[in-house]
Amino acid sequence: MGSVLFSHGHLLRFDRKQHAIGKPYPPLATITAAAYLRARGQTVALFDPMLDDDVGGFAAALHRTKPALVVIYDDVFNWFTKMCLGRMREAALAMTRQAHAAGARVVVSGHDAADAPEVYLAAGASYVIVGEGELTLGELVARLDATAAETPPKVDDIPGLVFRQMGMLRKTGARPLLKDLDLLPLPAWDLVDVERYRAFWKRRHGYFSLNVVTTRGCPYLCNWCAKPVYGNTYHTRSPDQVIAEIRLLRERYAPDHLWFCDDIFGLKARWLFPFADRIEAEGLATPFLCQTRADLMTDENVRALRRAGCAEAWLGVESGSQAVLDAMDKGITLENVRGAVARLRAAGIRIGFFLQFGYPEEGWRDIELTRRLVRELAPDEIGISVSYPLPGTKFHERVRGRLGEKRNWTESDDLDPLFPGTFSREFYQTLSRTVHAEFRTRRALRALRTLAAQPFAGEVRLQALAGLSELPVWIAGQARLFPQTIVTKIGKELL
Repeated sequence: MGSVLFSHGHLLRFDRKQHAIGKPYPPLATITAAAYLRARGQTVALFDPMLDDDVGGFAAALHRTKPALVVIYDDVFNWFTKMCLGRMREAALAMTRQAHAAGARVVVSGHDAADAPEVYLAAGASYVIVGEGELTLGELVARLDATAAETPPKVDDIPGLVFRQMGMLRKTGARPLLKDLDLLPLPAWDLVDVERYRAFWKRRHGYFSLNVVTTRGCPYLCNWCAKPVYGNTYHTRSPDQVIAEIRLLRERYAPDHLWFCDDIFGLKARWLFPFADRIEAEGLATPFLCQTRADLMTDENVRALRRAGCAEAWLGVESGSQAVLDAMDKGITLENVRGAVARLRAAGIRIGFFLQFGYPEEGWRDIELTRRLVRELAPDEIGISVSYPLPGTKFHERVRGRLGEKRNWTESDDLDPLFPGTFSREFYQTLSRTVHAEFRTRRALRALRTLAAQPFAGEVRLQALAGLSELPVWIAGQARLFPQTIVTKIGKELL
C-alpha cells in the first residue's frame, strides 16, 4: 500500500467555548494509531486541523502525500469527542468526501462514526471501526495490502468493522479489548507540529502543556456516562512505559505542564505509588492536571499525587444534592467531596469541579444545593454542563422516547437538554452564565482579601479585576432567576 494519511475532525475554532478557554492538545489517539501502523511497516502522515480555521488545508495534504488510504481517527481520549458535536461531524464528513473523490479508500474511527456509521459510509467511507481501533486498523490494512486495489477484500472475519456489502450494512463481531497496553508503541509525536501548539499556549497562557494517557476505560457505573469504546473495563500502561514517554516529551519538547487525560487517573494504588516513587527518584516531576474521583482522595493517594507533580485535580462532583448523585449511580457522597477538597487543598493541589445541571430528578432545590456546595467549598475552577443523553447509556435509554429531532449539540456550549425536562434551554444557559459569574466574582473577592496581605501579587490582582468584571453578569442572571428578590439576595450573598 502507498502512504496512509491520518486526520481527525476536531477543530478548536469550531467550538466557541473551547476556543475561548484556549487549551488545545494534539490528537493523542490519532497519533497512537499512526504509530501502530508505522510499527507494522506502513508509511504514515498526519493532517492535524486542530488549530486551523477550517479543513481547507486537507486538499493540500492529499496532494502532498497522495495516500492510498485516509484514516479519519478521532481522539477518543478527548472527552469532547464523546459528545459527537455537530460541527465536528461536518468537518470529518467533508474530509471523507474529499478523500473519496480523490480516489483514496477511507476508514473512519470515533464515537460519532460508531453511533452513526451509515452517515460516514454514505459520505464515501469504505469502513467504520467500532470499538478500540488500533488492532482492527492493523488487520484491515494488512488485508487491503494483500488484495488488488480494484478487488473488495474479505473483511467479514475482522472484528470491529461496519461496511456495506451488496448494498447492505454489515457489522462484524466486537473486538476483545487489549489488556496489555504496553504492546502499543509510544504515540508518533514526530508527526505533530508541536511548535505550533507551543506558540498558541504561550500566547494564551504563558506556558505550554502536552497530553499523556496512562489508562483506558473506567470501571464506575455512572448511568449518564458513555463508554462506547472501553465499557466498564480499566486497563493500565506500566509505570515504566508512561515514564519513558514523559522522559521523551521532556527531552524533545520541554513542556511546562502535562494533562493526564485518563477518565480516572491513578485509580489503583499499586500503580500510583510506584509511579510517584519513580517520577520523584528520576527528577521527572512535571506539574500536571488530572481527572479523578472524590472517594479515591485518601491521604496516601493525595500524597502520591503531589509527589508525582499533580498541580490540579478535577473531581466529577456533578451535584450538591445527594438525591441527584444517587439517581445518577455516581457512587460518591457529599462527605467524600468535602474530604477530598480538604486533603487536596492541604497538599497545595488546585481543585476543579465538574458540575452537571438538568438531570431528570433535579429540581430547583437541588440546583440551589449545588450552588451552596460551590460557595461552601470554593474550588479553584468549575466546569458546567447540562445532562446530555449519550447513546449506549442507561440515561439515554431512559429518555430516548422523549428525544426530539435534535440528537447532538452543535457546540459544547449549546446546553440544550435535547428532551423535555424541568426547565428550558434558555433557563440552563442563564443558569450556567450566572453560576459561572457568581463563582468568578466570589473568587475575585477572595483574591482582593489576599491582596490586602500581598499588595504586589500581580497575578492575584489580575484575577481579582477579571472576576469583578463578572459582577454585572451575576446580577443580571439573578434578576432573571429571582426577579422578586434580586436586591435582597445579591446583597446577602456578597456579604
